[in-house]
Amino acid sequence: MNELSLLDSIFNNVLCDAEASGSCYYSPRVDVKEEEKAYTLEMELPGKSEEDINIQLDHNNLTISSKTEEKKDEKKKDEKSKYILKERRAPQFERRFRLPEDVDLEEINANFKNGLLIINMQKKAAAAPRRISIQAC
Repeated sequence: MNELSLLDSIFNNVLCDAEASGSCYYSPRVDVKEEEKAYTLEMELPGKSEEDINIQLDHNNLTISSKTEEKKDEKKKDEKSKYILKERRAPQFERRFRLPEDVDLEEINANFKNGLLIINMQKKAAAAPRRISIQAC
């Protein structure tokens, strides 16, 4: 072990298990904006593609996750050589959000461009006030 790999392991073991599995976990930055008729969630995912991202909806719980597997070709290369410093990893994450009750669960869509995931969630139409008639007894 040289000085670079020692220093690397000291810092990366806080969030990474680089020696055992090479996996890292992180929590991507998120902004949520409320507008009159919708909510918008924006998540920064640099280095990811839409194939790397999984979005699931279970009742009012929205889960966004990513787990990037190392390609077989890269594993073969690693058998022939070893890294003394490896900072470029494919970190994985999972974030869960409890959606407000006024979100229309059928009207949720997601877009991904330039490392930014945008999820648009339309609000349910508000029930219009109605008049209740009084019955004579």
